Amino acid sequence: MIPVKYNIRNLRVRWMTTLMTVIGTGMVVWAMVLTFGLTEGLEHALRISGHPLELIVLRKGANDETSSTLTQQQALQLAALDGIARDDAGKVLCANEFVTILTKPRRNNGGTTNLIVRGVQDVSRELRPDFRIVQGRDIKPGVNEAITSENMARRFENLGLGEKLEINKVDFQIVGYFEAGGSSAESEVWTDVRDIAGARRSDEGISSVTLRATDAKTLDALQKLIETDDQFKLKAVTETKYFEDQMSAAIAIKFVGFFIAFFLTFGAMFAAANTMFAAVASRAREIGTLRAIGFRRASILISFLFESILLCLMGGLLGCLATLPFNGLSTGTANWATFSEITFAFRFGPKVILQGMLMAAAMGLVGGLFPAIRAVRMNIVTALREQ
Repeated sequence: MIPVKYNIRNLRVRWMTTLMTVIGTGMVVWAMVLTFGLTEGLEHALRISGHPLELIVLRKGANDETSSTLTQQQALQLAALDGIARDDAGKVLCANEFVTILTKPRRNNGGTTNLIVRGVQDVSRELRPDFRIVQGRDIKPGVNEAITSENMARRFENLGLGEKLEINKVDFQIVGYFEAGGSSAESEVWTDVRDIAGARRSDEGISSVTLRATDAKTLDALQKLIETDDQFKLKAVTETKYFEDQMSAAIAIKFVGFFIAFFLTFGAMFAAANTMFAAVASRAREIGTLRAIGFRRASILISFLFESILLCLMGGLLGCLATLPFNGLSTGTANWATFSEITFAFRFGPKVILQGMLMAAAMGLVGGLFPAIRAVRMNIVTALREQ
């Protein structure tokens, strides 16, 4: 086998070509990993929003909470079902919530977009165990107060602490910021369920009922009962399934990302191939010498492929490192299930970085294959005569 130091020396000698190839490959990998990190962040926000033992109960035929209406009588009957978990005080973990969509302006003249306002009860917080107030305080029922996340306050007007959000000519004062473990709840404005129902002039004031079962077996039994019993005949869907169905935006971003990545990768492979073809042409005498002193064609093929892959892996590493400043950076996109804005953060975990490095290795392998084949097919005598 040809020593690895031979390849490293050649990369060092041709440092300008090496540098340009590394930078070019790095830019391609940077763009791809950035897209993958965007998709991963959105999927993460929706994935962690669902609790495996919780059901969301909607009107039959409703696709989401914004198109659902339940009666007070139905909510009372649901809360009385056996199998619903209770908190330490013995209160059932079952919350009536009212969800509505507002069209509000973004900050910095960013146009208008939809945001979700959720009317909640005290128990709603227990159904989201990662919920916590990080600035200001929680709302007081009956006085038209609201809370939201810091990300939403940065993106929308009238969501700063002390500012007032107008809903049907009723002002709701923002009194605090909350976090919910990075889930989709951080893309919402929360207020008391009765306050928002009053402002929206909704007689029933319930969009959905969220409840937590005691165990998985009970969850299945409750879901079947709610959907088939003549007393209810409502739609009951697990929270995890509900939020999985809202991943259409993530799928669209992923599709576009892979489409762009394909063409970028194709171009990078040509760049790597050109680099290696140039290397073969300039090192014809070296290749002839290697053959003359006894190195087999397979060894030379592997050596050139290794050099090409190493070159692209260095570019891949550079591209992955360049994405780190974006890790945790908040952004937003449209949730096509609810036609509202959802905020999330870029996530560059091991899976995303591994994808980037594998793409870089693939560039090196494909880009270096044909130059390597050309190298091993060179006639020894002809190669030694090259200047």
